[in-house]
Amino acid sequence: MTGLVVCDLSTVLAGPYCSMLLGDLGAEIVKIEPPGGDPTRFYGPPYAGAPRAGESYAPGDPRADPDYAGESAYYLSINRNKRGMRVDLRGEQGRAVLRRVLARSDVLIDNFRAGAFEAMGFTDAELEAINPRLVHLAITGYGKTGPDAAKPGFDFVVQAVSGLMSITGSPDAEGGQPTKVGVAIADVATGMLGAVAVLAALRARDESGGQAAGKGQRIDLSLLDSTLAWLINQAANHLVGGIVPGRMGNAHPNITPYETFRCSDAEIALAVGSERQWIRFCEAVGMPELAADRRFATNGERVTNRDALRPLLAERFATQPAAAWLEALTEAGVPCGQVRDMAEALADPGLVEREMVVALDHPTVGEMRLPGIPFKLAATPGSIRRPPPLAGEHTDELLAWLGYDADEVRALRDAKVV
Repeated sequence: MTGLVVCDLSTVLAGPYCSMLLGDLGAEIVKIEPPGGDPTRFYGPPYAGAPRAGESYAPGDPRADPDYAGESAYYLSINRNKRGMRVDLRGEQGRAVLRRVLARSDVLIDNFRAGAFEAMGFTDAELEAINPRLVHLAITGYGKTGPDAAKPGFDFVVQAVSGLMSITGSPDAEGGQPTKVGVAIADVATGMLGAVAVLAALRARDESGGQAAGKGQRIDLSLLDSTLAWLINQAANHLVGGIVPGRMGNAHPNITPYETFRCSDAEIALAVGSERQWIRFCEAVGMPELAADRRFATNGERVTNRDALRPLLAERFATQPAAAWLEALTEAGVPCGQVRDMAEALADPGLVEREMVVALDHPTVGEMRLPGIPFKLAATPGSIRRPPPLAGEHTDELLAWLGYDADEVRALRDAKVV
C-alpha cells in the first residue's frame, strides 16, 4: 500500500483504529485533529513522557508547556504510523487546507455526526469535484439514514442498545447484571470492518472494468450495524430459533464444556469443540464414564444437560492445580489455557517472539512498548515507521507538502487556523 494517502479526520477510537491498520499496511496517514486535539489525548491516566521536575526544555518542546501532562496510553495505542496536524475547520481558511489534503488523498475517514460534514460544505458532490477517486469512509453511531441518524454514537451506549450487553456478564441467578466488554469492542469492530470496506472500495476503484472503475465511493458504516454483525451465532439463535439469549457468564450457548473452571489454585479456560475432543477430554481428566453416558453422548445432549454435567467437571477440576490439568489436556490435544491477567499475557514469550509487543522511540516518551501488528504478510509485511504524533507535530511539513510557502504558513498560524 505504499503511496496510498489516507486523510483521517476521525477522533477517539473507531476511525483512528481503522487508519492505524491501513498505516501498518504501508499507507501514508495524515491525521487532522481539531484545535483542541483528539479527545483521547486526555483519556488518562496513565500518561507517558510527562515533564520531569526541575528539568528545562527547549522552546517548542511540548514538555516546556506547564499544562502538558504527557501522552495518554489510550492515544498512543491507536495512532502510530501517522503524521499529524491540527486544523480549525470552522472557517473557510481551514476548509481550504482540507480541500488540498483531499485532492491528494486516496481515502478520507471521518466520524462526524450525520449531516455535520455536509453542513461544512463537504457533500458527496463536493468531494467528488475535489477528487473523483476519493474513497470516503463515513463512520457514525447509527448510520447516515434511519430514525436515529442524528444521534451521537458512543461505544458504551451501542453495546447496550445492540443487545451485546444483555449477553455479557454473570447470569441473574449469580447476581449478575448486563456488562460491557472489557474493551470498546463496538469501536474496534467498526474500525476493523471499516478497513475491510476501504480496501474493497480501493480494489473496485482500481479495477479496469466495473461500475466503480476509476471512481471513489462513500462507505456508510455505523457502530450499531458493526456490533450487530458481530453478534453472529447469538443473533442467529434468535432469528432462526426464536431464542432470546441471556447472560451465561463464561459458558457458550451452543457448545459445552466450553467455559472456565476453577482448579485448586487458578482458573482455566476449556474449549471442547468436537466429539473427538470430548472423548479425549474424558480420558484426560480420568472420567471415561462420561463419554459413555447417554446424557452427554453428543454436543446437543451435553448442551441440553449442561446443568448436570458442569458440577461433575467443576468438582473434578478443583482437585488439582491448573498446571497439572493444562499439561494433561494439552497432551490429549484438548484446547485449553490458563486465565491470565494483562501483565502475564503481555509477557508471554510466544507473543514477544511473534513481535506482538514492540518497542519504538517517541520524542517525549523515549523508548515505549505497544502492541504489534497482528497480520503477518509473507511478501509485503506491515511495518511501524512512526510513533504516534505529538499534537500538531507535522504541521509545517504537511503544509509544505500541500504547496504552502513560508509566508502562507505564518499567516495560517497567526490566524490560528493551524
